[in-house]
Amino acid sequence: MHNIIVIGSGCAGNTAAIYAARASLEPLVVEGLEAGGQLTLTTDVENFPGFPEGIMGPDLVERMKQQAQRFGATYKQGEVTRADLSSRPFKLWIGDQELETKTLVVASGASARWLGLDSEQALIGHGVSSCATCDGFFFRGQPVTVVGGGDSAMEEALFLTKFATEVAVVHRREAFRASKIMLDRARANDKIRWITNAAVTAVEDPDARSVKNVRLRSTVDSKEWDHPTNALFLAIGHIPNTEIFRGQLDLDDQGYIVSYGGARTNIPGVFHAGDVQDRVYRQAITAAGAGCMAAIEAERLLESEE
Repeated sequence: MHNIIVIGSGCAGNTAAIYAARASLEPLVVEGLEAGGQLTLTTDVENFPGFPEGIMGPDLVERMKQQAQRFGATYKQGEVTRADLSSRPFKLWIGDQELETKTLVVASGASARWLGLDSEQALIGHGVSSCATCDGFFFRGQPVTVVGGGDSAMEEALFLTKFATEVAVVHRREAFRASKIMLDRARANDKIRWITNAAVTAVEDPDARSVKNVRLRSTVDSKEWDHPTNALFLAIGHIPNTEIFRGQLDLDDQGYIVSYGGARTNIPGVFHAGDVQDRVYRQAITAAGAGCMAAIEAERLLESEE
């Protein structure tokens, strides 16, 4: 029987573990398939407070893990494949192994949607990114490309104009899903160039470990051409990792956990932290803050019950 189990080992999960461990709750952290979360896909992190010279994404989450372990948190590799939240203690399964816990922090994150190209996957963290706020600064004075047609793509493109010489927006169709106000704002920016009715088929050059250009194919006549660029930002959405909680936790139409104030879900004793609920900011620092909130709320609930 555990006092608290944390699902996820990114900034949110590790911070929840630090706070819970310091409260002598001996948290168990189930790391998930992508241990360390989305920061493991980022090379340099320069916007996390306390690191004036910046820090590598994987190093940051590893330091958080070591800090939590110092206070008594334990970590378990694997993925929670099933959950029963119908009564307390809650039951979780990692494969055939069953775990029981008095409280639960869901910090399983959200996965960026990718194009699924081999060359794209090989260059993640080396010019291919799903977060302009995280990585745009590294491409100041260079041309960059954004893929997407919704509000997120417009927001990413506008943000990138602060650094890039040119931002090309590539979209599969002529029409955009973005709201009129966001589209008008983007169209009014002289730095943004529009490439519609086109899809990315490859990213060069994986061998050089940097982006040199993207291969585009017309969705109208299938003609192909190379578009020079130094970075490719994917803005085609995120998928919150909440599928195993469907039908138990209240989720919105996109699968994000619905918050009932603070870090609370619709089930007492189950708390949310990070990108499973945050569809707006999705930053390392906001995820860490959410992990702190979840751990404190779990601690207070256990104290009240004792």
